[in-house]
Amino acid sequence: MDFDKYEAVIEPEIAKMEFNGSSKIASQLVKYMKGILGWNEKINLTAIKNPDEFVVKHYFDSFPAALLPEFRKAETVIDVGTGGGFPGIPLAALFPEKKFVLADSLAKRLKVIDEVAAESGIDNITTVHGRAEDLGRNPDYREKFDACVSRAVASLPVLLEYCLPFVKVGGVFIAYKGPDADEEIRLSASALRKLGGKIDRVVDVSDGTYSHNLIVVTKSSPTPKAYPRKAGTPSKTPL
Repeated sequence: MDFDKYEAVIEPEIAKMEFNGSSKIASQLVKYMKGILGWNEKINLTAIKNPDEFVVKHYFDSFPAALLPEFRKAETVIDVGTGGGFPGIPLAALFPEKKFVLADSLAKRLKVIDEVAAESGIDNITTVHGRAEDLGRNPDYREKFDACVSRAVASLPVLLEYCLPFVKVGGVFIAYKGPDADEEIRLSASALRKLGGKIDRVVDVSDGTYSHNLIVVTKSSPTPKAYPRKAGTPSKTPL
């Protein structure tokens, strides 16, 4: 398969966001896609196996956070539930000056991400293996990040308990969500109050084909030591 042709697809989208070095970034992302799809035949990294879909659903869908001023000023970022490296890898390619930590509960995935990212020249990422509930209690990660991002498939009250413990007071959590953002926010009042978060705004980033929203949550006060609760509890009993 001719992967090189996708550079001409990705590069204009990066240039449109006014990033320098858009050609180099596009080249890195094509190499990463090629590597991930190659490994995907051995390890389940992504359900998306078609490069056309990969570019849209993993890259173009990951890019919008890059335009938020809160994200642009962040120096340290954690991607919780990164899966095959999304949105962390595309954002890391766009911002080589930032430090990214990609967290996931499946070690095999992270080994592949490390290898493929290095081969692609994306060298500002590190990976960490563990469940969010455990890592969020670890002093090496707790309230250490300017920004947290997540495209993980979980309801917003659950994601808040997973993610807000990682964010510094004054930092931001950006949740990638679909069309039901308003309903998820309505159900999150208790979680926000208990975890020290506040909804700043919802940014509609729909592209005409899919309905997408970024929920921007600011960390207004420290997360109490009781949170996150033990592994498995947030998803079974949301706040």
